[in-house]
Amino acid sequence: MIAYDYLKSPVGMLEISVTERQVCAVRFVSDVTKTITATRLLDECKLQLQQYFDGTREQFNLPLQLSGTEFQVKVWRALLTIPYGQTVSYADIAIKIGASKAVRAVGGANNKNCLPIIIPCHRVIGKNSTLTGYAGGLAVKQRLLELECSEAQYPLLF
Repeated sequence: MIAYDYLKSPVGMLEISVTERQVCAVRFVSDVTKTITATRLLDECKLQLQQYFDGTREQFNLPLQLSGTEFQVKVWRALLTIPYGQTVSYADIAIKIGASKAVRAVGGANNKNCLPIIIPCHRVIGKNSTLTGYAGGLAVKQRLLELECSEAQYPLLF
C-alpha cells in the first residue's frame, strides 16, 4: 500500500509517497489530488523536508526506495554524496560512477529521480556553471540552490 501526504514548501506543493517502510516519491504538484493518509514515515519525511527548508537540516535520514535501472541507482547514490551547498557537473557524476563518457545518461538518470530534494539532483549543474534541466523547473532548482548557498555563484565541488 502506498500512502500520500502533501507539504506546502517555499518551492511549491510537494506530494510525498511512502510504502510501509520507505519513501518512494516526492513530486512537484499544483494541487492535492490523492487521499491523505497519516503514517509515521510520512510525518518524518514531512518534518525533515520542513527542516531542510527552514535551514536546520542539511542531510536527510530516511529509508529510500530506489526503483530504477542499475545505472540510474548508481547515479542516484552518487548524488547522495554531494555535500549540502555544493554543486557538481553532470560530467563529474559520470566520472565518479566510472562512466566518464555517459554524461547524457547521467542527465537522463537525474531526470528520472523520483526523490528530488532528498536525492539532491538540483546540485548538478552544467559544466560551465549554468543551470540545466530540473523536474520542478529551473526557477525551483535555482531557489533550492539559493537556500543552500550563501554566494551568488554556485561553487563547483570537483
